[in-house]
Amino acid sequence: MAHVDPAVTGISPSATLPLAADESALPPFSVPVVLTEARPQTWIAVVVLVAAALYLYGVYRLRLRGDRWPIARTAAFVGAGLGSIASVTVTGIGTYDTTLLSVHMVQHMVLSMIAPIFLALGAPVTLALRTLIGAPRRWLLALVHSRYARFVTHPLVAFGLFVINPFVLYFTDLYRLSLENEFFHEFVHAHFLITGCVFFWPLLGLDPLPCRWPYPARGLLMVLSVPFHTVLGLTIMQSTTLLGGDWYPSLQLGWADPWADQKVAGGILWAGGEFVSVFMLGVLFFQWIRYAERETRRIDRELDRQDARRSSTAAQIASVGGGTEGAAQRVRSAGTTTWESWRR
Repeated sequence: MAHVDPAVTGISPSATLPLAADESALPPFSVPVVLTEARPQTWIAVVVLVAAALYLYGVYRLRLRGDRWPIARTAAFVGAGLGSIASVTVTGIGTYDTTLLSVHMVQHMVLSMIAPIFLALGAPVTLALRTLIGAPRRWLLALVHSRYARFVTHPLVAFGLFVINPFVLYFTDLYRLSLENEFFHEFVHAHFLITGCVFFWPLLGLDPLPCRWPYPARGLLMVLSVPFHTVLGLTIMQSTTLLGGDWYPSLQLGWADPWADQKVAGGILWAGGEFVSVFMLGVLFFQWIRYAERETRRIDRELDRQDARRSSTAAQIASVGGGTEGAAQRVRSAGTTTWESWRR
């Protein structure tokens, strides 16, 4: 990728280049500007609103016919999942994502790790299968059980895509292209979200996906992803070159140092990856406990049914046995009476 190396080019951390974008007119990044610099007129805002409307309509359809849908799933999908996507794309965070690498890294973490977890916890595929009828339902089932879905959602394939993609983006010219080309920039957003969903969806396993591993294997896969984020974060922090080449220095931001900001960005990626991984492991452990409890109750019910069947069978045998013994007694009594009568 194109980098800026101060040892080779002579550009110091405080050096500035000609303006490369209108971002130089932005005020210093702070918490208030997340709201004041919001730009909701984007296609992402439309997609988020449509997804929320479809999900809520599905829940409404279920309730109309008397079925229940957990409120926690609705809150996870609409509130935490779609809400987190909106919070980093249509707010000031989305406005500054090509201005500060640290802001971009926050966006990266949310789109690739946080939002996919909550979207998966909302179980939208299950909701769709319970509300759709006819051809749409058959199409969805065919897609879910297709060879393509089976391949992409295989935990090892999803793991490879999840951990390799950031290295390919940040250590090639693709990251610079995402800064310069708006279409490719939005494509990277979608790519982050899709790869995150492909990785976390099978791990959580609420929807009927083809490949489901046992919980210990899922936890191991999550643990194995931690070193990759750590290595990537530390590499970015300790790098002597700037990601994006001269893009950030060319903005001539008097209130931001690209070199210091890159160290912050690497720290966000490192710490954020570990935090999300620990949270995900907690979710998996909780799911494992609930699964074990359900299995215990299921086994108890099966044992109770077996005991009931054995008791019923024993009662029937006893009843049949008692009837046979009574008939034999009556035959013996009748025979004795006939013999006595003949003797007389």
